[in-house]
Amino acid sequence: MSRGGLAFVFLLTASLGAARADSIDLDQAVARALDHDPRIEEMEHLVEAARTLVDEAQAHGDWNIDANAFLGMAPGVKGGFFENGGCAPGACTVRSDRYDPDGFSLWTYFKLSLIKPLYTFGKIENYADAARASVDVKRGDVRLRRGETVLEVKRAYYGYLAARDARLLLDDVRGRVDGAISQVEEWLSDGERDIRQSDLFALQAGSALIGKYLAQAAALENIALDGLRVLTGAGLGAELEVADRGLSARALPELNLDELQLRARANRPEMAQVEAGLRARRALVAANKANGRPNVYAGAAGVLSFSPNRDRLDNPYISDPFNDVGLSPVLGIQWDWTGGVQTAQVARAEAELNAMIAKSAFAREGIPFQVAEQYHQVRAHHEAVAKLAEASRAARRWMISSFADFEAGMEKGDKVVGALQGYVLAHTDYLRTVFDYNMHVAQLLNATGENQ
Repeated sequence: MSRGGLAFVFLLTASLGAARADSIDLDQAVARALDHDPRIEEMEHLVEAARTLVDEAQAHGDWNIDANAFLGMAPGVKGGFFENGGCAPGACTVRSDRYDPDGFSLWTYFKLSLIKPLYTFGKIENYADAARASVDVKRGDVRLRRGETVLEVKRAYYGYLAARDARLLLDDVRGRVDGAISQVEEWLSDGERDIRQSDLFALQAGSALIGKYLAQAAALENIALDGLRVLTGAGLGAELEVADRGLSARALPELNLDELQLRARANRPEMAQVEAGLRARRALVAANKANGRPNVYAGAAGVLSFSPNRDRLDNPYISDPFNDVGLSPVLGIQWDWTGGVQTAQVARAEAELNAMIAKSAFAREGIPFQVAEQYHQVRAHHEAVAKLAEASRAARRWMISSFADFEAGMEKGDKVVGALQGYVLAHTDYLRTVFDYNMHVAQLLNATGENQ
């Protein structure tokens, strides 16, 4: 193959490999999750459903068409109003053969009414206002769901990095222990140095324990990565890599408690939801009160009824439902009043409004508390991360010096195992605390409404 052909194959292979291994950082993972999460899409559809309630409420003020049409059968009648088809002086007998029809006739019937509400004493306006407020509540649900998705992505991302770093740490330590075990076995076989069988057992026990923790760390690493795959929409079988090479503490955010609490009151979707809920409840109270009042309307009503096998009666005082025609403009008042039911509905709406007012008071107190809680957690964990970083470095130096002393014959195996345990505990505690700190930072952002 020519040099150009080899270069083409190399570039093609490299591009396919790059396509298989998708590497993302935290911001990319969050952006993909927000675009993919079907739970967010579900909430957005519920917002659209709430918008239709606004249209429905306003549509009650539009023209209302009530129409009915059918084809049926009517008794056939010929000969007019009197017997024998007429009325001679002194012999005017009204027909009495209604139930002795002379055949049947096709009956065509059509009834139509066009009604336009003119004034409803606030029913339509208040129900529409309540529906608009409901849309704002649903929008708040979307923001809340987005915030939860961001937290889930960060938990999976930081969790994966913590588990991977713990696995790499344990793998390194186990390599050191296994190397020490091989050396001790060789010293015992050759009878060199002051080595006891208990030193070997201590190192073997340490290696077994490390193997257990390695398996647990690997499981957590796989679970967290699968969680990222699902959240970002890559799919469980996808090749996904995390761009960060290790877990590190996020930058310390601005920590002015008063300012953070003010920001939360302004940005948290729950506050907007409470205000929208209050608007909705007030509008529903007004609408329920208006339900006890009439509706003024205008329009037109007409009827057309025709049976071809029946003679028409044109007497204006006699109504024939089988042959009739009429159309008239109308101006009316419609009043559906059930005093006890409507009083109960108003009382219920007012009680729900009072409950919402109580909830809003709690939200105004509870949200600043949530901010304060995360504020103190971030400060405490930031200090803890710094201290544990020092502890981890000191424990690593302790472990390395213990190995060096052990190889020089100046340290016993159990002391080495103790140094290993100290280092593993110190560094894993550091990783756990970094994870907790990063999550508290994320929760602080969420508490101030910045994740939505």
